[in-house]
Amino acid sequence: MSTSCFDREDETFIVLVNHEDQYSIWPHWKAVPGGWAAIEGVRGDKTTVLAYVESHWTDMRPRSLRDWMQQAGEKAAGSAAG
Repeated sequence: MSTSCFDREDETFIVLVNHEDQYSIWPHWKAVPGGWAAIEGVRGDKTTVLAYVESHWTDMRPRSLRDWMQQAGEKAAGSAAG
């Protein structure tokens, strides 16, 4: 049985982010999938890149949902004021 590259202790990872501000770790040697971009300067073992993701991905909601919720809140505030 082979071990997934995501489970190997000696693997080097990078951090990816998509248009919704969602993060993922990815083996450095694999092609970056469509819709994702590598974050410059972030590379290391699994513990290192997961620490980066944990410290930067502080709101798990997709960007589109955050934007929608903000617009809905602004509309509600405008309706209540007027």
